[in-house]
Amino acid sequence: MIKLIASDLDGTLLDNEGKLPEGIFQAIEKLAAQGILFCPASGRQLTALKKMFEPVSDKILIMAENGAIVSYKDDLLRCDSLPRQDILDALDAVACVSDAHPLLCTPDCAYYQTEEQPFITYVRASYISNAKRDLREVAEAEKVCKIAVYDCHGPENNGMKILPERLPNLRIIQSGGNWLDISQKHADKGHALRFIFQKFGFSEKDCVAFGDHMNDYEMLLACGHPYVTENAY
Repeated sequence: MIKLIASDLDGTLLDNEGKLPEGIFQAIEKLAAQGILFCPASGRQLTALKKMFEPVSDKILIMAENGAIVSYKDDLLRCDSLPRQDILDALDAVACVSDAHPLLCTPDCAYYQTEEQPFITYVRASYISNAKRDLREVAEAEKVCKIAVYDCHGPENNGMKILPERLPNLRIIQSGGNWLDISQKHADKGHALRFIFQKFGFSEKDCVAFGDHMNDYEMLLACGHPYVTENAY
């Protein structure tokens, strides 16, 4: 019996305008009535996901920041934060990538240091809770679970050619468009899904998952019923 449905958002559940499908909240209500949990699994910020699914926030799990964060109702169940030195090393490495701008993501806020365009426009559009702050100060004081990097030239031809070699102990993936993400090696949607299995007593066969991108790969491998969209890449 299916007990959990996990779905990526951008490129999977959301349309081309970034909107949820009509009737999604009613569908989630019906699933909950049958004892089935719905879990949006996204690289997006926890605050943004809570707002997006506010009408059913008491009936869903949330997997945010590509699995570094798992939340249920008002409880933060998992926050896989980066060690301070790894954050500092990552900031130094990103500084070596031309026209790349880092964003330090915590459970409550996303911090930036530059207001270069188009980076800052995307930050303010995608991260509801954001603030300008010295990033090395953030590394010292906050729990940073992900470093999102906006690469003006596109990660494939720029950042991904430099950062994996500079940061071999961290996980570096393209997360869509001009963005790439830096996190702990085990901070992915697959590890987050297995954490949920253990926490709620589910197994692989109890779970259906949907995705479209490489940041969904581990999640699709971890579940018993994986599906990819026609536009997957």
